[in-house]
Formats: sequence, C-alpha cells, structure tokens
Amino acid sequence: MVFEKIQGIIVEELGKEAEEVQLTTNIQEDLEADSLDLFQIINEIEDEFDVKIEVEDGLTTVQDLVTYVEKQIAAK
Repeated sequence: MVFEKIQGIIVEELGKEAEEVQLTTNIQEDLEADSLDLFQIINEIEDEFDVKIEVEDGLTTVQDLVTYVEKQIAAK
C-alpha cells in the first residue's frame, strides 16, 4: 500500500508511467528528477503519510522511500 501511494505521487509529479516507477528505480538517475522534483515528491509523501523525511538520509531509490515511510509509520 505504501509503495502504490508513493508510486502514484512520483508518477504525478514527474509525468512518468507507473511501469517506470518500481522499487529498484533510482529517482534522480532513472527518472531524471532534479532536486526541486525530489523536494516536491518528498513534500507530497510527507503530507500523504503525515511523516517527516530528512532529505540527507540517502533516499535514492523508491525502495528507500517506501522503507523509510514504513519505519516512520511503525514508530507512531
């Protein structure tokens, strides 16, 4: 469920196809997202899941984001 929501946010923000956004996808390299895109994606994820994401946590792949968000949710 977390993956699907994050996938949807990335698809919407970057105008990509859902098939392009998989767990192993590197957001900046594979999807050509710049720092502003990443900022927007993170803001949307924070709003959707009511979590705080520290960008310096080395979140580079979709899996990194999913795992981070799941840990934040579990810690509540």
